[in-house]
Amino acid sequence: MAVVCPECDNPIVIDTDEVEEGETLQCDECGLDLEIVSVDPLELAPVDVSGYDDEDATPVSEEEDE
Repeated sequence: MAVVCPECDNPIVIDTDEVEEGETLQCDECGLDLEIVSVDPLELAPVDVSGYDDEDATPVSEEEDE
C-alpha cells in the first residue's frame, strides 16, 4: 500500500503485513521521520522531534522580578 509523505508529497510504499503500529520509518525523499499510528487503515504521523510525552511536560515560565 502507498501513502503520501505529509511533508513532501512523496509516495511511500509500505507492506502492511510487515509493519506494526508504533514503528517508525523515514521518507526517502525529504528524510522526515514518520510513525505508523494505524495499520488498518494505514495512517502515518510525523514523529515529534521533542519527544512523545509533550502532553505530560510542564511548561517552563520565567518569572520577572520587578
